[in-house]
Amino acid sequence: MPALPILLDFVAVLIFAALGRRSHEGDDGLLAVVDIAWPFLVGALVGHLLLRAVPALRRLSPARLPAGLVVWPSTVVLGMVLRQLTGDGTAWSFVAVATGVLGVAMLAWRQIATLVDRPGR
Repeated sequence: MPALPILLDFVAVLIFAALGRRSHEGDDGLLAVVDIAWPFLVGALVGHLLLRAVPALRRLSPARLPAGLVVWPSTVVLGMVLRQLTGDGTAWSFVAVATGVLGVAMLAWRQIATLVDRPGR
């Protein structure tokens, strides 16, 4: 399993958690960020595992947009389910912000990778 796409998705999740924590004037410490991020990190990892485990998805490059359209929803849905199961908040406003921010972050780096990696460049 390619490590760089997983790492970039993890960085996107950690930035989302750090910015969200900071915007709500919370503790900026690493543990506070990890507390917010861990459910989404699990969701991202499961998304990447799906890319390898599901035969129809194996042909997708993890660094391209179609793979991002698997990893991103996995990140958000599983992240929210885990938050709910552990008693953390899943207010609609949080779901909307998480979906949007993680979508932009996880799809943007893939679009940039596609543009940079075009033949003839």
